[in-house]
Amino acid sequence: MAGRSVGAIEIGSDGRIRFPHDFNVAVPFIDRHMAEGRGEHIAIRTAAESVSYAQLAQRVDATGRALLARGLVPPERMLMIVKDCPQFFHLFWGAIKAGIVPVPVNTLLRAADYAYMIEDSGCRLVAWSPEFAAEVEPALQQLGSKAPPALKVTDDASIGADTAGAPLKPHLARPTDDCFWLYSSGSTGRPKGAVHRQRDMVVTSENYGVRTLGVTEHDVCYSAAKLFFAYGLGNAMTFPLWAGGTAILDPARPTPDSTFDNIERFRPTLYFGVPTLYAAQLAAMDKRKPDFSSVRACVSAGEALPAEIFRRWQEKTGTIILDGIGSTEMLHIFLSNRLDDYRPGSSGKPVPGYEAEIRTPEGSPVKSGETGRLWMKGDSAAAYYWNKPEKTAETMVGGWLDTGDTYRQDEAGYFIYEGRSDDMLKVGGIWCSPVEIEACLIGHPAVLECAVVGRADADGLVKPQAFIVLKPGQGAGAALTDALMAHCKQKLAPYKYPRWVDYVAELPKTATGKIQRFRLRS
Repeated sequence: MAGRSVGAIEIGSDGRIRFPHDFNVAVPFIDRHMAEGRGEHIAIRTAAESVSYAQLAQRVDATGRALLARGLVPPERMLMIVKDCPQFFHLFWGAIKAGIVPVPVNTLLRAADYAYMIEDSGCRLVAWSPEFAAEVEPALQQLGSKAPPALKVTDDASIGADTAGAPLKPHLARPTDDCFWLYSSGSTGRPKGAVHRQRDMVVTSENYGVRTLGVTEHDVCYSAAKLFFAYGLGNAMTFPLWAGGTAILDPARPTPDSTFDNIERFRPTLYFGVPTLYAAQLAAMDKRKPDFSSVRACVSAGEALPAEIFRRWQEKTGTIILDGIGSTEMLHIFLSNRLDDYRPGSSGKPVPGYEAEIRTPEGSPVKSGETGRLWMKGDSAAAYYWNKPEKTAETMVGGWLDTGDTYRQDEAGYFIYEGRSDDMLKVGGIWCSPVEIEACLIGHPAVLECAVVGRADADGLVKPQAFIVLKPGQGAGAALTDALMAHCKQKLAPYKYPRWVDYVAELPKTATGKIQRFRLRS
């Protein structure tokens, strides 16, 4: 690939990205499309509207001006609890262009989670979609006088701002300055604010979007994974914007039928899903034969894709699924299969621009073919965790990132996932802590003790399994199991409830009383 310029950013023929000393990343992602004659090209499509690049640029500027008019000052933070819609783009890029730091968070969480993140982030504004009022309003009430101002995000084009105003002057920054945050789940159930830099979205969009997937302005990207995920943020926003392509947005929870409808209606060329959804779609294909003829590639991340799902998907649709692994801390996929180089059941090989090492617990590289902890290095890595210096020092060491995943590399160089290096679970592509689920179950009056581990379902996908020790006098049975599941669904984000409940007389423990979850997994 020959060298080229993207605004003031230089992309060398060797793939190296050279940034100007001062810039604002909203300019190459939003503003440059006008200069390149792409103003009338469609940037976003939804069931209700199409937004051109010219309209997007106007609305981003208007939103940035409105945020500054509300009294926000760079680099203050704005928490976003916002559905997948054009307003997400307006808020995110308008904030960045104005020098405000946007912090999109999981829209599936509960009031207690939001209260924690609002307080932890020290945000000066909470922007939220009315659909999430049942959890957001109690969170704000819980904080009382400590709650920041809130902005209800309606379907208005640019949060009530005047799109006819003067262009917003970009707030200049260094490539390594703080730009946006994403919260990553922690092993204790408390999320961590991963602080990303101005350069990070350029790095992932170029190294994975362009150099791995070959995204161009002719591509239409549809992601079932939502924008608040690091995965969805790239799929449905930064990759198409970087290339000048089109993003398809649907605020609804993805189901097999809704994804099939969107694929047939919007004719995407790239489809991004997660293994749990691919499995559900395959089951639905027994009754429905969706038209996938527009799709040139499918992508999977969030958790390991079983080889059998890969095989059945290719048989049913004629397309292959490029499985990969990424993280909130690294922003997007860093190991991936490719259209011309893939192995079912593997995470592929390092994406251009990234280095991978499999290490022993002591930190030295393992011997060829041996299992160890995966460490990654790349310029999209988060700078640090907000307010968590010890966790930062533990996870981000000398430019390397400890992913917490266990891997081995086969004889052909493909990376094979072997599980988590700790007790964290990935359910439907979302990290969750067994400690959090256990704490919820303990809150039920029938439960004395409990432990939660991951268990593979019939499709090879991990879901929570609970082992319960009941209080004296309590009887096990289907009614209690249903009650425990309902209790978790009410108290936790819906994907976290245990899919199986086993009643045991006691839990395996160490001499010091620590639960030995590995014995329950065996």
